Amino acid sequence: MAYTTVNGTALHYEDLGAGRPLVFLHGWGTSGRVWDAQAADLMADHRVITLDWRGCGRSERPADGYTIAQLASDLLEFIDALALDQPVLIGSSIAGAFIVEAALAAPDRIGAIIPVDSGVHHFSGLQDAMDKLLTDLRADRAGTLADFVPHWYRPGVSTAMIDWTVRQLLESTFRIDGLVTDQAGYDPRDRVSGLRVPTHFLHGELDTEVPLSVPRELAALIPGAGLTVIEGAGHMSQQDQSDRFTAALRAALTNLH
Repeated sequence: MAYTTVNGTALHYEDLGAGRPLVFLHGWGTSGRVWDAQAADLMADHRVITLDWRGCGRSERPADGYTIAQLASDLLEFIDALALDQPVLIGSSIAGAFIVEAALAAPDRIGAIIPVDSGVHHFSGLQDAMDKLLTDLRADRAGTLADFVPHWYRPGVSTAMIDWTVRQLLESTFRIDGLVTDQAGYDPRDRVSGLRVPTHFLHGELDTEVPLSVPRELAALIPGAGLTVIEGAGHMSQQDQSDRFTAALRAALTNLH
């Protein structure tokens, strides 16, 4: 297992293969393991790095820092710690916001960004829904997650995959709930036209957590951005349609050279 200390926090990562560096970031409360299928394929001709961000997976669980701005800062420091040259950043769900912020802050250090099933601005203005989620998590974390997580996947996905995802969330620190509050006030739409990093969105056709209108709107705002819709996939498209997703990711990587 590999670790590096970033902003005072020990972060766990897997580093596989050689070639163009790809940094994969998981969504809220899961871990780098959500990218196992992509790592197994892409490590044949890329350097594949899957990172557990603070509070999740096998990384350290500090008492603070669970904001989009801090996670973007962690990401940039991680890139520097590994001396990565123009990596492609691939971020699932809320991690799409991390990579957008990293690209806005340091475009010269990043080769491209690929937000995956990312809400980005979708939850801004949904304060009541976010407050209810937080209340429910505090009252019954296990039960709330057991009800919540199945909606992340397409109909018919295995119960084993859902159960595994719930276990990852329960093993993460409850402090990640700070990101729920933070995302409710996050909206970069007035800034993304300034993105100067090649950008391509990948989004599940059946995502009920984040409608397709969200990446379509953002792709229209970002100069040169593209969008690929993953047929038959939900919010966790890299897992519930892994073959289709990996093929779409490879195509995007080719076009983003």
